[in-house]
Amino acid sequence: MVKPSDSPVHKPTPPVPIQQTALSLRRAIARFNPKVTLRRHQAEDLQEQAAIKSGLDQLQRLLHKLNRSSLRIVVFGLVSRGKSAVINALIGEKVLETGPLNGVTQWPRSVYWTPSVEAIANPQSPVQLELIDTPGLDEIAGQSRAAMAADMAQQADLILFVVSGDITRTEHKALEQLCQTQKPLLLVFNKIDLYPDTDQQAVYQNLQRLWRQTQTPPLLQQQDIVRVAAEPAPIPVRVEWPDGRITEEWESPPPQMEELKQALNRLLQRDGPLLVALNTLAQASDVETELARHTRALHQAEADELILRFAKYKALAIALNPIALLDLAGGAVADLLLIRALARLYGMPMTSYDASRLWRAIVRSSGAGLITEVGSGVLLSLGKGAAAVTSVFDSPSALAALAGTMAAQAGAAGYGTYTVGRAAQIYLAQGCSWGPDGINTVINQILNQVEPDSTLQRLRQDLAQRFQVPDPKATQRP
Repeated sequence: MVKPSDSPVHKPTPPVPIQQTALSLRRAIARFNPKVTLRRHQAEDLQEQAAIKSGLDQLQRLLHKLNRSSLRIVVFGLVSRGKSAVINALIGEKVLETGPLNGVTQWPRSVYWTPSVEAIANPQSPVQLELIDTPGLDEIAGQSRAAMAADMAQQADLILFVVSGDITRTEHKALEQLCQTQKPLLLVFNKIDLYPDTDQQAVYQNLQRLWRQTQTPPLLQQQDIVRVAAEPAPIPVRVEWPDGRITEEWESPPPQMEELKQALNRLLQRDGPLLVALNTLAQASDVETELARHTRALHQAEADELILRFAKYKALAIALNPIALLDLAGGAVADLLLIRALARLYGMPMTSYDASRLWRAIVRSSGAGLITEVGSGVLLSLGKGAAAVTSVFDSPSALAALAGTMAAQAGAAGYGTYTVGRAAQIYLAQGCSWGPDGINTVINQILNQVEPDSTLQRLRQDLAQRFQVPDPKATQRP
């Protein structure tokens, strides 16, 4: 007989990453959108509103891309490595120009490709791939090359880095820089028809040797390397004619792309939605950070006035309160009211429960400052009560002691409220990204869905560290 406690536990189905991401983007847009319509007359405020409008446009574009269910793959490599040929061979049609001369591709170009039915059997997988061809990394000068590569890599959901033959130090450096973008990457070893003895193990061993020489950590796993022959070199073919003539002609063998296609199919089946969602959220997180900065600047004067007003009123109320210890409870209530007032100013939803959680997080994470203020408040409150009782029966010296205690307690209370207000101001200006549908929270939820042997697993730790979500229940600094 199976006991109730021994019955199998059914884990809830995780939310669909694409739907989670779309909801998070729409709520971020709704939070910041009212800032654009605020009536402002100062030039500085108008500039901040223009910047907020630009950021909202970026979030809208990300949402539009997400709704298209398209996976963006950017192809990098040095000149003459066959980047354009790889794209042509993948889609089965020569849509990009190739040739023996260096620099055929002068600017990034996009080609859209719908994979086979098998690759999109998962209804949540992206149904379309956008393949972006880029110029050779070693033919664009200096800063222009770096800027182009960084911009294209930032937009990518997946990176293909094409090499052929032994990997050079220049390629290794470029590979290292692309891996720093925290995007999944496949190393495509092209032209294997010219290197018949080269396999994944040999390529990986060469990479390991470079990692040891340059003292860099491993950038890839062996399963991240695929071998292709996108445009095999023509081979001589013996032709026998009916009249007995024998001639020799050159014939181009078909491309060998199975390893790359299988790798892409696996990605689409298992990691496609995660790749699209994570990259969209990562870009949205950067945009939201800028939106928060401009929102904070837009409301800086109002927030400063609000914090100072609460600090002044709290200091005065606590100093004049004759009942010991009751002023501490009143001070906490004042801090909570300040947090909710700031939340209304920034247009963020904030319940009393959320405000109390945030207040406790601020007190815990502010170190000795607020803890000392609370402790000294207790002592000063007791001292004020004793001084008040003594002053009824004693000389003016007791009144002086009472006045000094009241002033000290007022100063401590005002400082505490100012600290809470500043911390809450920064916390709220981040757009409540720590909330249930906040961008950083959703990123962490999606990362928890990554399977151990997934292509994304290599990046999981770096991404989780980058998008660590502050939790009001934890002892983290807001």
